[in-house]
Amino acid sequence: MRSRRALKSAGALVLLASSATACSGSRLGLPEPISVQGERMLHLWQGSWIAAFAVGGVVWGLIIWAVLFHRKRSNDLPPQVRYNMPIEILYTAVPFVIIAVLFYFTARDENFVEKTTDNPAVTVDVTGFQWSWQFDYKEKDAAGQEKLAARVVGQPVAPNGPAPAKPVMTIPTGKTVRVRLHSNDVIHSFWVPALIYKKDVMPGYTNEFEFTANKTGVYEGRCAELCGVDHSRMLFQLKVVTPDQYAKFIADSKAALAAGGAQ
Repeated sequence: MRSRRALKSAGALVLLASSATACSGSRLGLPEPISVQGERMLHLWQGSWIAAFAVGGVVWGLIIWAVLFHRKRSNDLPPQVRYNMPIEILYTAVPFVIIAVLFYFTARDENFVEKTTDNPAVTVDVTGFQWSWQFDYKEKDAAGQEKLAARVVGQPVAPNGPAPAKPVMTIPTGKTVRVRLHSNDVIHSFWVPALIYKKDVMPGYTNEFEFTANKTGVYEGRCAELCGVDHSRMLFQLKVVTPDQYAKFIADSKAALAAGGAQ
């Protein structure tokens, strides 16, 4: 009877732990990735959870085993295992192997996500300011010098005024996109949850990263660093389109720039 109650209690604890982790399907709480790099981060996240569940299962199994089969039945001292060299080596080696494996996969995937190329297909200078975003699309001329091809400027939030339309960063699918981050004032953070990636936007320093989107659609982005009174309204959208649609966007933007304006 006691064993049955103990098993029921253990099952209830497992269910409580599962619900507390906010697991949502196979992605375990993460949004569906829209880039090659995001998929790699998702796989690392899933692998970490598998390792955590495996270690947790072993630990809980040992605890339940000890509770069920090593309850006090007499005043005799149970067998002691102090100075048992094989067990102490096991205690040391197993955690070391687990940490080494996790470190290897983390370092491998971090290098993949942070890798940059020599000639990305699209380069966007992203400037964060209180409290909106500016997107400058750069392309190289015949001499190899960068020039402005398109510009999207978000409207800052007016005091006590309605929220302006979100600026939209448009990029093509299947192309390497380099994002260079700048700030005109304080520290911001560029975050698109669907990319499963965020990076600080710091004054006086240019952060950069690259990604390759593989799903079209419109995805929400925001500043993830508390940057002032209207931080929560510092929003934007990432619009992923086909290469043909992106080429049309750039052509229309060049025409707008030639007319003396920006989107």
